[in-house]
Amino acid sequence: MAQHVLKSSPETCHWGYFDAGQKPVMEIASGDEITIETVSGKPDTMPPPGFIVPPELLDIHARLPQIIGPHILTGPVSVAGAMPGDVLEVEIIDVALRCDWGYNSIRPLAGTLPDDFHEARTLNIPMDMSRMVAKLPWGVELPLAPFFGVMGVAPPPNWGRISSAVPRAMGGNLDNKELGPGAKLFLPVFVPGASFSTGDGHGVQGDGEVCVTAIETSLKGRFRLTVRKDLKLPYPRAETPTHYITMWMDPDLDTCAKEALRDMIRLVTERINISREDAYTLCSLAADLRVTQTVNGSKGIHVMLAKTAVHGQ
Repeated sequence: MAQHVLKSSPETCHWGYFDAGQKPVMEIASGDEITIETVSGKPDTMPPPGFIVPPELLDIHARLPQIIGPHILTGPVSVAGAMPGDVLEVEIIDVALRCDWGYNSIRPLAGTLPDDFHEARTLNIPMDMSRMVAKLPWGVELPLAPFFGVMGVAPPPNWGRISSAVPRAMGGNLDNKELGPGAKLFLPVFVPGASFSTGDGHGVQGDGEVCVTAIETSLKGRFRLTVRKDLKLPYPRAETPTHYITMWMDPDLDTCAKEALRDMIRLVTERINISREDAYTLCSLAADLRVTQTVNGSKGIHVMLAKTAVHGQ
């Protein structure tokens, strides 16, 4: 098993989109570990002097055009042997802050309450990297829990170039705070090599991400990328050390809830020999339906079911 490092730069990043035709910036073997550096923020979100700013972020502002969506993504990384119909297992081994600040933005006509706030606002929020807390302007310290808002593979080629803002079957802007260190994300593969990209670092986020952003910041993540030819998934799934997670994204939260629940019922019947009716009952007794986010065009629901509820103690 080899270990690789992919630094963020104008040559290794793409701003605002996923595209099956995009050439990978690195190829690794299935099962290899890769450390990926990411950056976040437009020029108008930069902090005052005195804070740590990754130097390549300014270079990216100067040289890399923003296309369609808001996220600066590092990649794509090709994983040898991945083919359409396979699944890419993304194991998140570690996530670390790269700087001591982040930002949060409110925009008119955006977010969960698009008609309630009429002035744009960006807050720069200091983060104590040793104590792992954010210092909010009104005096509260909020514990940090970093994770990547965007993790995705290339979309099907016939989709063309798509925005990084809307999560879809290839993953992307999932904004699921459960996908921190120790979690695994399972993404269906649509192109040879899978073409994995990540970015949209978050210092901390609540379920919903209601005002459009979390604490947006620059992160470094260590991943293990493994091709799974034994799995066939039409849509992303995930798991943590303690829970199975199914998910769905759609403009209608009712549709999200139904489809994410249907997939959890499938997951349960795949793992233990019970009927769909029994799996439905189990979900009613033990599964939690959580609102992932309500701000990305397609909203999200993720269903969490403790592994002990499936397999026993």
